[in-house]
Formats: sequence, structure tokens, C-alpha cells
Amino acid sequence: MSHPASDGRPILRVEQVSKSFGALAALTRVDLEVRQGEVFSLIGPNGAGKSTLFNVITGLYPPEAGRVLFLGDEITGLAPEAVNRRGIAKTFQITNIFPEISVFDNVRVAAQSRAPEEGRLGALWRVADVGAEVTALLTAFNLAGRADERAHNLSHGEQRYLEICLALATRPRLLLLDEPTAGMTPGETRAATELIRRVAAERGLTVLLIEHDMSVVMGISNRVAVLHFGEKIAEGTPEAIRSDPRVIEAYLGGAD
Repeated sequence: MSHPASDGRPILRVEQVSKSFGALAALTRVDLEVRQGEVFSLIGPNGAGKSTLFNVITGLYPPEAGRVLFLGDEITGLAPEAVNRRGIAKTFQITNIFPEISVFDNVRVAAQSRAPEEGRLGALWRVADVGAEVTALLTAFNLAGRADERAHNLSHGEQRYLEICLALATRPRLLLLDEPTAGMTPGETRAATELIRRVAAERGLTVLLIEHDMSVVMGISNRVAVLHFGEKIAEGTPEAIRSDPRVIEAYLGGAD
């Protein structure tokens, strides 16, 4: 299975980031460099610090030490809205959509969030301004036929697709996906993996992925980093990670 191409330039750099919650060290001096155009996966046992790292990158948690740079500019400590406006979007482990409004309106609201705050209220009524873009996103994820449905009527897999559409509607340069295939059937997982790969390539996106399904990680990633008790213990190609003794002992040895 081919991997997406990367141009080799860094889009995201995490430098010596540490984060604690009381006495618990969730991250300890973590370094990471994600290159433009690649799919980079984070793996590790539950509680390894993966979601905490995502939350530091996106501004939800301030780090105690270290810094985060995006396209060469430091974004450490920026509010989540400011990070999003720089070009970083994130999906969540738990589906995060607007369940009572239509599928189309879910994506429309996300697209219109790009408008300046002072013009956002008026933008809510200019459906035609973003309608073609919303339809294109829904078509890419096989949701165009459900556009008028309330979002809560979608299947679990379709809701995960919709959440990715919401993130893409903000036109990110970097997309953070937190377990996008969680709860999917094997068939849905294979389809989701291929969709993510194709859409990322078509849009020139860089993807940073948290995923427990090793078939997804090994099939889609250019490079993989492994966190264990908040520390990065390995980084490399999927092939190198699969055979790394430290990774096998800490994580893959207990995986199917």
C-alpha cells in the first residue's frame, strides 16, 4: 500500500514539551517534527499522552515547558480559535457534531467560522457563498445524499465522516485526527482509511493521526512516533516501528 508523498519541509515542530496534571507527568520533554504533505501517526498505550499532546498543539492545554511552532511561527499559548485560524484543525475521540441540525448546515456553520467575527452573523445567512464548497466536501465523504438529514440520524461511521468534513471546512493546512476510525466496523475502517488518504492528497493536507488500529497506522503513515508514559520512545517508518524492540515490549507485543 503506497504512502502519501511529503516534500520534506517541517510544518509542525514540537520542542521539549512537558505537561503535568498535579503529580501526573502526562508529557515529558517530547520532540516531534511533522513534514508538509505527510501522514504522521502517534501510537502508544492508553494514557501514553497522545491526546494531551494534541491538546497542547491546539491550545487547549498550556505546556509547563517547551514550545510549539507551526510554519516556523511559535503558537505556544495561543487560544484554540487562534490556532485554528492559523490553519490547524482537530477532530475528537468522541464525535463532536451538531446533532439536531442538518448534515449540510453542520458543514456550512464550520465553513462560515472562517469569516471575521464582526461579519460572522451576516455570513450565517449567505448559504450560496459556501454551498458549493459544502456539497463538494459531503460528496468526497459519500454524504451528499444525506445532506438534508439531521446529523443524529447518521450511522456512527457517517458521523465520524461528518466530523472530518467540519474540520476540513475550516481549510486547514494541518489536520489532527484523534482516533477517526474508533467504533467503526472493519469495512468502514478500510473505507475511512482510503478516504482520508485520498482527500489529504487532493487537498495537499498534512495529517497528524492518533490511531489504535495498527492496520490503519501501518497502511497510511509516512512516519510513526510512539509515546509511552508521556515520553517518546521511538520514531521512524512503519516498517522500522513494527520491528523496534522497545515498541514491541511497550505496546505492539500486546496488540493483535
